[in-house]
Formats: sequence, structure tokens, C-alpha cells
Amino acid sequence: MSGRSFYAVVVAGVAAVLFIFGTYTVKQTELALVFFMGGDIVRVQSEPGLHLRIPFVHNVKTFDRRIITQNHPQESFLTSEGKILNVDFFVKWRIRDVAGYFRSTGGLEENANNRIGDSVRDEIKGVITTLTIQQIVAAERAAVTGKLLKEASRKVNELGVDLVDVRIRRIDLPDEVSDSVYRRMQQSFAAQAAKLRAEGMAAAETIRAQADRERTEILAQASREAQQIRGDGDSQSTEIYARTYNRNREFYQFYRSLQGYRNSMGRDNDVLVISPDSEFFKYLKRPEGR
Repeated sequence: MSGRSFYAVVVAGVAAVLFIFGTYTVKQTELALVFFMGGDIVRVQSEPGLHLRIPFVHNVKTFDRRIITQNHPQESFLTSEGKILNVDFFVKWRIRDVAGYFRSTGGLEENANNRIGDSVRDEIKGVITTLTIQQIVAAERAAVTGKLLKEASRKVNELGVDLVDVRIRRIDLPDEVSDSVYRRMQQSFAAQAAKLRAEGMAAAETIRAQADRERTEILAQASREAQQIRGDGDSQSTEIYARTYNRNREFYQFYRSLQGYRNSMGRDNDVLVISPDSEFFKYLKRPEGR
């Protein structure tokens, strides 16, 4: 190999080393932190692509800029009644200030998860200790998690991260507590049902009494009207009979006798006990009526 070729190979090798150690790549899903070997931060690189650095002087560390989900195991908390409640939850977070994140956690995701989990755990404890078990079971889950997210976000702000969401996945009661709590809730609901049932029965009695009073008033009014109409009819009937009697007494007596015959002897199996000499049969004996 000639001297010129040797120098060309050396130059190419040096160029390759400078390219390898003098550049770094940032993906779209990453944030990069450039700092001196001694630890002082030089800059934050958030733009994806190929970037330059000073070889053997600058060090580069990349971090995931996407949302990170961390599940936390079930833990026990005490309610305001002193009862034990088992709660498991998960947290969603992402890096907001990569320099602050690196300073506070050393750039380790495990450290960040532990500190965020501790903050959320403290907030859950603070909320649960102010409530009874029945209040926790009946509470609106979104309202509780909204309060947790707000308070925990304030605490983890110094870590350079944003809390995206805090969710309580499950709330369990210990076996020795579950039965007593459910019995107490059942008794409470039974008492409410009995109260509503009693109020309904009282309302029904009031409605029934009102209906009976209105029915009595309607029947009394109808009876009065019927008696009045009947009296008017009897009066008119008497007046008609009187006019007829005065016009032709003999015919009136004959007509009334025919009505009597029809009403008394017009049905089967009727028995009539009467003297043959009675005035009742005068028109049967003497058609002229005299």
C-alpha cells in the first residue's frame, strides 16, 4: 500500500469515527438531552433527525416523549370510620421539561414512577380518610379521580412531568368488612323503601278519602235531583189524572179498573183471593159499570 493510500484510509477512518461520535439521531417519539461528560447540561433537542455534537466531550441521552402508563399494586387505606379499604390504581404521565426531569430523577423512569406513585398514593389516602365506606362506594368516581389528578399534578410539577390521568381501577373491601357494610347498606335502603312505602300509603288513603267524599256528594246531589224530578213527575201525573177524572169520571174508573185487572191477573201462577161481590169485578160482571 502506498503512502497516499494509507493516509486516505486513515482520514476515512478518522472521518467515520468523528461521524459516529460527533452525531446523534433523535426519533419522533424521543427527546434528547446533550450534556458534558461532567454532567452540565448543554441543550435539549426536541426536533427529530440527525444532529451534531462534540465527540468525546458531549454525551447524549434520549427519553421517551410518549405517554407512560404505570400500574400500581393494591394497597390498603383507612377510611374515616377506621375501616380498611383496598385500592389499586394506575397513572399516565409524560415528560414536559426534560432537563428538570433529568435533574430530579437522574433520567431513570423507575425513579419517576416511584415518586409519582408516592404522590398519588398520598392524595388517595387524603381523600379516603375523609369519607366513610358508604360514601366512597356511592361517590361519583370521576369526581374523586378529578380531585386526585389536580392535587397530584401540583406535587409532581417539580419532576418536569405532566400527569395525564389518574384512575382508580378497583376498590375492594376486606372479607370481614364487606358483609357488615353490605348489611348496613341493605338496612339503610330498606328503611328508605319503608319510608317511601308509608308515604305512598298515606297519599293513597288521602286520595281514597277524597274520592269517597266526592262520591258521597255526587250521589247525594243525584238523589236530590232524582227526588225533585220524581216529585215533579208525580205532580204532573196527579194533575193529568185529576183533569181526566173531572172530564169523564166513568171512563177514568173504567180505565183504572182495566189497569188493575192487567196488573193483578196478567202473570202465571198468580193467586187472587177476593170476594166475588167486590167492586173490583164490577166491570167484569156489568160491562156498563153500573
